[in-house]
Amino acid sequence: MTDEAQLLELLKSPTHKNQAFKELLRLYKERLYWHIRHIVKSHDDADDVLQNTFIKIYKNINAFKGDSKLYSWMYRIATNESITFINNRAKQLQISNEEAQQLAISNLTSDVYFEGDAIQLKLQKAISTLPEKQQIVFNMKYFQDIKYSEMSDILETSEGALKASYHFAVKKIEAYLTNN
Repeated sequence: MTDEAQLLELLKSPTHKNQAFKELLRLYKERLYWHIRHIVKSHDDADDVLQNTFIKIYKNINAFKGDSKLYSWMYRIATNESITFINNRAKQLQISNEEAQQLAISNLTSDVYFEGDAIQLKLQKAISTLPEKQQIVFNMKYFQDIKYSEMSDILETSEGALKASYHFAVKKIEAYLTNN
């Protein structure tokens, strides 16, 4: 059962909600995990944010109006939860969001779940120098190969603006990698 409309109907049904939610988890858990992981960097943090994301989805599924795809709505929640997590971490540590990002990158080398090599680490450092919006757009396009039309639904931004964001992100990353 992967028909989104059917799944949504079951999610909104009190008798089938839990079973449908298990199916939703099965279908989207991994994709949402990697989306979050690219934003927050650490495996443990990504797990926490993913859990918060699914709690929010579960609690708010009846408020979902179907203006976008269910998948886009969930990605939007995951993105917002990730940004909130970074903001809260920065506030907790009394540092800027950029410094929180840099800290997450420097902690990657000690993260047992980070399987990247030196090049991957350098790319992550380059990405972390981008403004938040460009980071998200770059991660969605580069790592997840999400189409601009889907990204437009998720981020509620025009495809043209997203293409421009991605273009600027690539230029900045190239410049960073060339100079470092």
